[in-house]
Amino acid sequence: MSEPMRLSARVTAPLKAVHHALTDPGELRVWLAEHAEVELPHRYAFWGRHTPDGAAPHQRPLHVDDHTLRFSWLLGGEETTVEISLEEESAESTIVTLTQTHFDQESAMTEGGVLGTLQTFWCLSIANLVDHLEGRGLTPKADFTSPIMREQLVIGGSPEAVFDSLVDPEKFSRWFGYKVDLEPYVGGRFAMGGFEANDTPAKVVALEPGRGLSLEWPGLGVSSWELEDSGGATRLTFVESGFDEKNPPYAGWMGWLSGIAELRRFHELSDWRPIWLDASIPGSPEQTEVSG
Repeated sequence: MSEPMRLSARVTAPLKAVHHALTDPGELRVWLAEHAEVELPHRYAFWGRHTPDGAAPHQRPLHVDDHTLRFSWLLGGEETTVEISLEEESAESTIVTLTQTHFDQESAMTEGGVLGTLQTFWCLSIANLVDHLEGRGLTPKADFTSPIMREQLVIGGSPEAVFDSLVDPEKFSRWFGYKVDLEPYVGGRFAMGGFEANDTPAKVVALEPGRGLSLEWPGLGVSSWELEDSGGATRLTFVESGFDEKNPPYAGWMGWLSGIAELRRFHELSDWRPIWLDASIPGSPEQTEVSG
């Protein structure tokens, strides 16, 4: 069996508050799932349209203490194990580390199964946990019951500034947490990992300064960022289109949404630093393929 998937992030909140957000059903329904029920040590369950294979709960608690939560999660016929550990960095800062067994990287790249969604599901969920505990608005969650992939949110920066961070490769790489090369013109290339490392780059199919950017991924569809002024801030509409609606690319969708969560912080926090403590922010299957 491969090594468990691992994510680690910093949240500016006391350890006790983070633990409460992980184990209180009302808190879980804010940042994680549509439905949640918790009566530890006997029950720990979450499900609904924002959860992979979420028609019914499939979790079972294994262990809980002041620093650790461990539970089993039946997914795709596999009994996986999730462990979330908390480390107090300071009185107001906590390191959250999550591992899960049975993550399937090949499924993530091909959007071929529920196990392939786990990395980006947790990446987006942890990003929302951090923003929830720090008193910020959340990034939209994926809806596993719908083939429509269109989300809106407001970023505290001008459309010109947000656009610049989408087309400047150095800035894009900073907030996304992974090297990106980009030729900022229609017909140009966009490559995760850089042009030298990626022989199947996306193609820029639309670009309008201050208004938006669209990338076409070979055989996968189009990702579009549409920007509008909103009282000095930016209303961002993010859309995925052109994909196989019988097999929506939820893993990639959640990867982009978790990246957009960092894009918001990049523009809104004067002392911004990435929440992720790993070498890079886990992103879409395109990124996983390059970095794997």
